[in-house]
Amino acid sequence: MAKVVVIGAGPAGMMASITASKEHDVILLDGNEKVGKKLFITGKGRCNVTNNKDISEFFDYIPGNPFFLYSSLYTFTNIDTMNFFEENGIKLKVERGGRVFPESDKSSDIIKGLEKALHKNGVDIRLKSKVKKVNHRDNKIISVVDSNNNIIKGDYFILCTGGKSYPLTGSTGDGLTFAKKLGHNIVEPKPSLVPVEIKEDWVKRLQGLSLKNVKLSVYENNKKVYDDIGEMIFTHFGISGPLVLSASRHIHDVNQNSYYCELNLKPALDEKELDIRVQKDFKKYINKDFVNSLDDLLPRNMIPEIILLSGVNSHKKVHEITKAERRNLVSVLQHLKMSVEKLRPIEQAIVTAGGVDTNEIDPSTMQSKIINNLYFAGEVIDVDAFTGGYNVQIAFSTGFIAGSKVGK
Repeated sequence: MAKVVVIGAGPAGMMASITASKEHDVILLDGNEKVGKKLFITGKGRCNVTNNKDISEFFDYIPGNPFFLYSSLYTFTNIDTMNFFEENGIKLKVERGGRVFPESDKSSDIIKGLEKALHKNGVDIRLKSKVKKVNHRDNKIISVVDSNNNIIKGDYFILCTGGKSYPLTGSTGDGLTFAKKLGHNIVEPKPSLVPVEIKEDWVKRLQGLSLKNVKLSVYENNKKVYDDIGEMIFTHFGISGPLVLSASRHIHDVNQNSYYCELNLKPALDEKELDIRVQKDFKKYINKDFVNSLDDLLPRNMIPEIILLSGVNSHKKVHEITKAERRNLVSVLQHLKMSVEKLRPIEQAIVTAGGVDTNEIDPSTMQSKIINNLYFAGEVIDVDAFTGGYNVQIAFSTGFIAGSKVGK
C-alpha cells in the first residue's frame, strides 16, 4: 500500500485521513496536543457541524469560489456528514436555519466521532509534530520535516493546514507558505466572518447587549450590498455575532470605500405598522415621562441610547410628544446607522478568505496541478462560506474527495 501523509488534523485533515486509510497507510501530522483544536471552539463550543438544507442551496451561502466546490459537495453531501456521525455513535439535532449540532451540545462529541473512525481505520496520528519544512524534487514532494526533526517520507501528501484565523489553534498560515514555495499562487488571505469595529460611541456603550430577530444591512458607498435577519451582540469595539460575521464578508477595502451598517430593531413591522405599535404604547403610558414609555418595546439598557438618538427630551410627558417626534422615533428604531471603522484582525476571524488559488487545483480530486503528489483540503484553499455549518461541511467534503482520490 502507498503511504499518504496528511498535514493538519482539523475537520478536513481528519476526514481525508479516514477516507484515504481505506486503501493506503496514513500518517496524520499536527502541531497541537490534540486533534480538532479549532473544531472544538466552533459554534461557541457546540460545533455547528453542517446544515440540513438541500445541498443545492449551499452554493447561495458560499461567496468564495462556490463553483469550485460543486464536485466535492455533491460527492460528499451534508447527508453523508450526518450519516457519518450517526454511524460513529454521535446523535445530532437540527436547529434554527437548518444548523446541525451534536445532541449533547458538546463539540468534543464531534471530535470523538472523528477520533473513533481514525482509530478504527488504523491511522497513525502524530501530535505535537508540526511540519517545518517540505522537501521536493521534480514536481514531487519527497518528505516533510517536523518540529522534532523527524523526516517523514511519503508517496502522497494532503495539505489541510487551514487559513490564518485563530492562530492559537494552529492555523498560522504555514500551509500557504509551503504551497507558495512549491510554486502555487496564493490569493491574499483576508478576514472573513469577523467582528466589525464601529465609530459611534453609543454602540460601545451597549457592550454585552445581545439582540435577536433584528435586521442588519451593509452599505458600500451608499449602495446596499447585504441584508439579513438574525442575532448580534454589541461589544467594546463595535458589533459581533452570527449576523455581523456574515455581513463582514461584504466589507472589503475600508480605505478605498465607505461602509456603514443599518440596524432595524423591528423588521417584522413596516414603518406604518411600527408607528401604530408606538402609538399603542404611548396611549398605555400617556402620563409617563418618555423615558418610562419604551419598556415594552426595547431592552432596558438600550432605551437611553434610543432616546438620545431620537432627540426627544427623556423627561417630556408622553402626551406632549408631537407626531413628528414620534415618527422620528420610529425612523430611528428601523434605521440605526453605524459607521464602519474597520474589520477586526484576521486572527479574530472565524474563517479566512483567500488561500491556494483554485485555478491550480483539480476540483474533482483536490490534486495540485503543479506538484504531482500533492492534494489540498479545507480552508487552506481559496474558498469560504457564511456561518451556518457551511464551512465545516466544505472541510469534510474536500477532505473526503482528497482522501478518496489520492493516488488514483
